[in-house]
Amino acid sequence: MGAPGKPHSARSLQAAALATIALAVAGCQSEEAAAPAPVRIVRTITVEKPREATDISFTGHIEAQDQASLSFRIGGRLAERNVSIGATVREGEVIARLDPENELNELRSARAALTASQGLLRKAENQFQRQSHLLERNVTTRADFEAAEQGRTAAQAQVDAAQARVRSAEDIVGFTSLKADAPGVVTRVGAEPGEVVAPARMIVQLARREGRDAVFEVPADVVRVLPPDARVHVTLSGDPNVTANGRVREVAPQADPVTRTFRVRIGLSDPPQSFRLGTAVSGTIRGSEASSLAIPATALAQRGQETGVWIVDPKNLTVSLRKLEVISADPATAVIGKGLALGDIVVTAGVSLLKEGQHVRLTGTESR
Repeated sequence: MGAPGKPHSARSLQAAALATIALAVAGCQSEEAAAPAPVRIVRTITVEKPREATDISFTGHIEAQDQASLSFRIGGRLAERNVSIGATVREGEVIARLDPENELNELRSARAALTASQGLLRKAENQFQRQSHLLERNVTTRADFEAAEQGRTAAQAQVDAAQARVRSAEDIVGFTSLKADAPGVVTRVGAEPGEVVAPARMIVQLARREGRDAVFEVPADVVRVLPPDARVHVTLSGDPNVTANGRVREVAPQADPVTRTFRVRIGLSDPPQSFRLGTAVSGTIRGSEASSLAIPATALAQRGQETGVWIVDPKNLTVSLRKLEVISADPATAVIGKGLALGDIVVTAGVSLLKEGQHVRLTGTESR
């Protein structure tokens, strides 16, 4: 009677052993999960006040802040151009005309077609009224009345189409006159009277009066450290006493293929009258304006679409990720706009291995 119970006892012992092993493995895993992240040795720098850079000067010229190339919407023979280079124009002033004879003929044809369709509409309307009265006295058939009604509807549609054709022809005749859309100064002309011009060909380039820009060709090393809204002191090359101030408004995204410089546009505030278009000027960026916080590019940590750095808490020796506004970066240096303060301790090596709140040991403080 005891022999049959031995296999059952063996299975019980085996199950108990497996349960013990599982509990031991789970305990090890929980200990590993509870174990803190290892203390990492990192290299750091302390953010210090940048040394004031020297003044940066370059030469350039004055351009209109906004200029447009005016052209005709249709092609034709240029009959007259009323302005030349340097002329001052008012808003709405006619600056050029095309020979409008073909367009006027089309307008006359459209008006004649409208007159004819209006005559047909009156005839159809009279026929409809006549059939309506006859139908009331039961003198005509219902079919004749409906035919008259349909004729009136068709005649009205012809009038509507003719009116649309007239409006279109009037617009095209208007397109033979080129008008200034804003007051300004003519800086270029693209065609002479007598030429046959295509649609959208530049006839006159107009520099609008809304503002003036100082345009400079700036080396790449200066553009790299140039703050986005740096103030620039601009002086007239022939008379240093004539000055104006401005801020960086636009930096070309691509360098000139020949000079390898970047075109920088400075929006001028209240430029004097002597700052005429094309006038040579000199621009100066003060050293304090050109100075920015710079850190090694290896300190940058990318998290999705955001860029930041690991900052070390000097009391707890833990790190936290801080978002930054990066003005520019190259393989060696990153110029920071916002996000860093003087005295911050920034991790410059091993940034990809760190986690939020992890303890670190600074290079030079480990025990030897």
